[in-house]
Amino acid sequence: MTRTIAQIETEGGQDELRRDDYFPTLVYSTKLHDAEDMNREILAAIYEERDKDSKGIERSNYRSLGGWHSHNNLHKDAKFKRLTNRIHKMLGGVNENLGYDTARHLRVSTMWSITNPPLSSNRAHIHPGALWSGVYYVQAPEGAGAIEFTDPRVVTIMNGANYIPNKRRKTECWTKVKVKPVAGKMLFFPSWLYHSVEPNLAEGEGNEAERIIISFNISQWKKPTN
Repeated sequence: MTRTIAQIETEGGQDELRRDDYFPTLVYSTKLHDAEDMNREILAAIYEERDKDSKGIERSNYRSLGGWHSHNNLHKDAKFKRLTNRIHKMLGGVNENLGYDTARHLRVSTMWSITNPPLSSNRAHIHPGALWSGVYYVQAPEGAGAIEFTDPRVVTIMNGANYIPNKRRKTECWTKVKVKPVAGKMLFFPSWLYHSVEPNLAEGEGNEAERIIISFNISQWKKPTN
């Protein structure tokens, strides 16, 4: 979309300064209306998975700091079907908003849970092999650690600009964006977008102090013809 941002006075008249915003990085979000009820069910299912496999796997989580990562096929488990169905409902809106091929739909291809006790975090990473990725916050005590998205353009590392000191930058000039975790909130973001999770600084002990999420990858699948 082209928009005029200023009329610049010049010798003998005015010149119009216009701006086009190309190649935006989109992040979708929603807050589920029935999250409290759903999260009780999901939390019980996650604890059941963790009891069955206390070691879990290690990806972006730091196992040495207590971060637990489940297997990647929770979307195939009936205990998580309610959440998976809701994700697909939301993805229908993304599909329509972006004008994707109506003969295909966005579907979860892998899904897992991560639990972070106090002081644990997740290293910066991307999700190869997917189109979109997402996170759903099951439990997020105060101070649990924000997700941080990093500007993927290397120019911000190579030759960053200087801005007016002590003045809030425009959002399009940010190099990092932090989103506070809130139970019941869901985010969708491009799988190539680098992201990490700050240390969990929640106070307390035991399960109630953990940051608990469901994360997932999303691909386009051809719709059944029958």
